[in-house]
Amino acid sequence: MSNSTNLSRNLKLERSTSRCPACGKNSMVLDGSGSELYCSACGLVVKEKIAEVGPEWRSFSDDQKGDRGRAGSPTSIAIHDMGLATVIGSADRDAAGKSLSGSMRSTVERLRTWDRRSQVHESADRNLRQAFSELRRFSDKLTVSEAVTEKAAYFYRKALDRNLVRGRSITSIMAASLYAACRDGGIPRTLKDIAAVSNVKKKDLARSYRLLHREMDFKMPVAEPVKCVSGIASRAGMSERTQRRACEILLRAKQMRISAGKDPMGLAASALYVACTLEGENKTQRDVAEAAGVTEVTIRNRYKGLREALGI
Repeated sequence: MSNSTNLSRNLKLERSTSRCPACGKNSMVLDGSGSELYCSACGLVVKEKIAEVGPEWRSFSDDQKGDRGRAGSPTSIAIHDMGLATVIGSADRDAAGKSLSGSMRSTVERLRTWDRRSQVHESADRNLRQAFSELRRFSDKLTVSEAVTEKAAYFYRKALDRNLVRGRSITSIMAASLYAACRDGGIPRTLKDIAAVSNVKKKDLARSYRLLHREMDFKMPVAEPVKCVSGIASRAGMSERTQRRACEILLRAKQMRISAGKDPMGLAASALYVACTLEGENKTQRDVAEAAGVTEVTIRNRYKGLREALGI
């Protein structure tokens, strides 16, 4: 049984009980592709782009592999049209599988061009297409999960709806949305990391993030310094024992409430330096500071505070 049949069953009750709002006749029909519900009397399209809610593919063949021809990319808010638009395929063959002639091939290529242009005929669509192209590039460089990418797209769509992008850089607002998504998901990515992959100045990125935080009024969780330990230790070449010792120091600091208001990256770097001195690992303050992206002054100040408060 095909997925179009499943969708037809889901809309069977709606077709039988609803009437056309234009002519009033009970003549609603679902087209062959299963994406539009229209009136067969007057031709009014009542619903379009109906999303398929059934499984991606079904098969009752003996080889257990099945025909996955219907499966396509899933819907995603990180795509300007959410993945619901149709495109003309790149295969230069007709319905029978025969190759197209030279004149027909050029005609189909022209149709493909106009099909791509027609999908972004509004300024909002062009804005989203450019922004989400940048988002994919940032996400690949930062190696963040798909959930974080989707969250960043959600923040950007909200900013666009509230006209926060108007008169500002699309790249800057998109990078700020990605930073907000990382903060919301507890992913240890700093402003410096986002600024490095987006070619946006840290000052401009921080300004855009404050704008989103102020106008959209979302609550961000407090960053955990423990999550920054593994990245710093990996870049500095520290041992696993030193990392565990640093996590213990940060846990004690959190219990004694001496980590509140401190930069999580600087605090994690200082805890690692304390762990290095306790474990006898030969690492200088400069080594740890360069791996964490903070200054040596920060390491010294936090190092002194941790040793005095914890009695190390």
